[in-house]
Amino acid sequence: MPWSFKPRDIPCPVSGCFRLFTNRSGLTNHTRTQHACFGVRTHLDNEPPPPIPSPGPSVHANPTPETERLRSHPFINGKPCDRYGNTLPEGSPPPPPEYSPPLNDFTPYNNRAEFELADLLYRRTQMPATQINDLLQIWATTLPADNDPPFVNKQDLYDTIDLSPLGAPWKMAEYDVWFRDPRLVLQEQLKNPDFAKEMDFAPKRVFDPDGKRCYTDFMSGNWCWRHADMIAENRDNHGSTFCPIILGSDKTTVSVATGQNEYYPLYMSNGLVHNNVRRAHRNAVSLIGFLAVPKTDREHQDSEEFRNFRRRLFHGSIRRILEPLRLGMDTPEIVQFGDGHYRRVIYGIGPYIADYPEQVLLTCIVQGWCPQCTARWDDLDGEGGRRSHEHTLALFDALGTKALWKGYGIVSDIMPFTYGFPRADIHELVAPDLLHQVIKGTFKDHLVTWIEEYIDLVHSPAEAARIHADIDRRIMAAPSFPGLRRFPEGRGFKQWTGDDSKALMKVYLPAISGHIPPQMVRAVSSFVEFCYLVRRSIIDESTLAAIDLAVADFHRERSIFEHEGIRPNGFSLPRQHSLPHYRHLTQEFGAPNGLCSSITESKHIKAVKEPWRRSSRFEALGQMLIINQRLDKLAAMRVNFQARGMLNGPLFDPISLPEDGGSPVDTTDIDGDSDADDNDGGGLDSRNIIGEVKLARVPFAKIPRNVPDLAHHLGIPQLRELIRLFLFQQYHPNRADLDELPPNDFPYHDGHILAFPSAIATFFAPSDYSGIGGMYRERIRATPSWRLGPPRYDCIFVEQDPEALGFRGLHAARVLLFFSFRFETVLYPCALVTWFSAIGEEPCPNTRMWRVKPDLDANGEHIMEVIHIDCILRAAHLLGDAGEKHIPHYLMHSDSLDAFKTFYVNKFADHHAHEIAF
Repeated sequence: MPWSFKPRDIPCPVSGCFRLFTNRSGLTNHTRTQHACFGVRTHLDNEPPPPIPSPGPSVHANPTPETERLRSHPFINGKPCDRYGNTLPEGSPPPPPEYSPPLNDFTPYNNRAEFELADLLYRRTQMPATQINDLLQIWATTLPADNDPPFVNKQDLYDTIDLSPLGAPWKMAEYDVWFRDPRLVLQEQLKNPDFAKEMDFAPKRVFDPDGKRCYTDFMSGNWCWRHADMIAENRDNHGSTFCPIILGSDKTTVSVATGQNEYYPLYMSNGLVHNNVRRAHRNAVSLIGFLAVPKTDREHQDSEEFRNFRRRLFHGSIRRILEPLRLGMDTPEIVQFGDGHYRRVIYGIGPYIADYPEQVLLTCIVQGWCPQCTARWDDLDGEGGRRSHEHTLALFDALGTKALWKGYGIVSDIMPFTYGFPRADIHELVAPDLLHQVIKGTFKDHLVTWIEEYIDLVHSPAEAARIHADIDRRIMAAPSFPGLRRFPEGRGFKQWTGDDSKALMKVYLPAISGHIPPQMVRAVSSFVEFCYLVRRSIIDESTLAAIDLAVADFHRERSIFEHEGIRPNGFSLPRQHSLPHYRHLTQEFGAPNGLCSSITESKHIKAVKEPWRRSSRFEALGQMLIINQRLDKLAAMRVNFQARGMLNGPLFDPISLPEDGGSPVDTTDIDGDSDADDNDGGGLDSRNIIGEVKLARVPFAKIPRNVPDLAHHLGIPQLRELIRLFLFQQYHPNRADLDELPPNDFPYHDGHILAFPSAIATFFAPSDYSGIGGMYRERIRATPSWRLGPPRYDCIFVEQDPEALGFRGLHAARVLLFFSFRFETVLYPCALVTWFSAIGEEPCPNTRMWRVKPDLDANGEHIMEVIHIDCILRAAHLLGDAGEKHIPHYLMHSDSLDAFKTFYVNKFADHHAHEIAF
């Protein structure tokens, strides 16, 4: 399977991506799979939108964008104004700041080092107060008598942080509801210069070149456009910015062992920032309140009176907290943004992020009913209209309490907090909940549980135990992969998190295949397909059609659980019922991953759990508020200093010692990424990084550095001939008669060679947990020992046919060695690989994954080849195909790629793999 290196001189035109291609077809496939709806933006403010064609057949690749067509709202379009509200001429620069401190003014800190120390001790390491005192005292003993450390003690440090002028203060209302003024918090978010280029100042409609609508950020949805139309009915509002707020709440427990310490945080984001900013755990999501958690004795905790009190307290509290925004929902306020411009802003209540129990409380409905439609609780997949405040009020007038409860699932005598606010109706604001409805709910709580129940039902206890154990061993045997959580003990743990469910979803299908009926496997695969489609960052009309098809497949295939007696009463389950709503919610709010409850759950750690651990546990809430306020001040000061260019460059240069004990070397990779062995990669905030694969910075230190000795050391005697063949292909890329040529015709290189433990792939993957610019970096390893343990030789995707879609245009290979050498002044970074070939012309119909087998020669040995690393697209994940056989107890994950005869190409390893390996 020869592969030659060809020069790449055709650049990708998408801003922020600098991939190069050998031909136009390669560029076409690259943009189709990695830059859907991205590219050069053409503003069509005065041009009507193109017609939206009917959704085509289910395809899992996004359309090819040569240019992105973006139409902003014609009236509510965020035109800059001066501080008095007068619209500025087009292209006017932002006004100079009222006060511009000197670039060396770190007030309230004396210098940058003092600020960095405060940030290190309080935010990054969260050092306890006593240890701060000890550190500063020890520091003082090392200084001359007339010198002092930056801070006298911990109180001096705290007082300095408290002097920071940024950050909204906390207030307390009745029932111990602590909150901050959401108007001030929102204005701080809007003026954050870190988000200046990651905001939409107007609702937008995005189209690909074929006229298909694309749903990306929140402002690309129909809901924002529709509300902008309402605001534009008042001509005085033309030119303003519509800024919806996004809310989220969820009770969290910080310590079960010390008495169920529950807290009820309320979070807020603004709808203008792009989804990737909100997902990146930056300062676009702010804690604005702690709601009261009312308690009563066990005798009354389930009483109707107490439940009504709890509902009224919840809705009354949120209504009171949001009151400062009410005036700005009708009359524009002048607000300065991160780009320096002033704009007239109209606020609005936008989506609310919540799990299902919270949605029930928010919408004042009965448990088991849908918060968005009126389908009956015992037939949720039946007919039902949309809920609304207007509908609820009409029913209040027509029906009694009992009829409302039983016939419509409505709790009487209370309206949600949104009632009374302009243009707000909670029933249209319930955000899609990917984490609890989809990942933890339908997948883990339903499908995984039902499969276990099926195995227990149809097998004897002993045989069922053997099958459960084998499924666990298959999961344990999954090879290592960047970003993939391993299950060293299988699924046998009690406390499941969202990350556990996500990780299991990636490796579950091959583990159950062969142990359960094919229809059950198809039910799981169709649901997992749905999960990966709705979690994309860019969803176009074709993807919506694919989502509809996946839901239809899931509803058809899940019937086996009913037929087998696992669900004898059907599937009237609120979390599964939510799946058909995702098309509408995507069209309303943009890609659902920008509103996932995982955003607020991750905020729990920084805003609630870590501050609680730092408190004295006595009346902890007040201490937690102070800790959060200081963290906000440090974050705000860092953004302020960065915007003024005062934190450019490192404070000191990182150094480390090489493995061979020589002189110190700098191991910092480009963009500050460590080349350490344990760094598997992750999101990359750089917007100008090259999309490429490159070798690690530091080679192996203690292995031979010439070709013959290296070949002997590795036990690969054919390495010399493979390098010669590779060099010949570089000089003669179009020769097809390689097998007929004598070896003496090939170039000869036995000289210097460097072997490397890994390579780093950088690519555009906005659907994964990438950086702000959508870039993702992963490390591909080929090392005889990883983490002082067994070897690790990862698999890769290699570009084969740029014109073919999905895995048809790729090869799967396994890397045995990364190395580089110089031949006739040209440096060649290479990889020694073994190949896999696809089994059949289509993916497996049950798992929806391609199957491959190793390429072997006549002697049963793996076929090896040297390739240029520019042929590598990224890492691939192969999972062993055990069929109906039980795998050995002793099989380790590090041996998995050598133990199986066939493999699944795991397109569910991450979202980028799902988009390219279909």
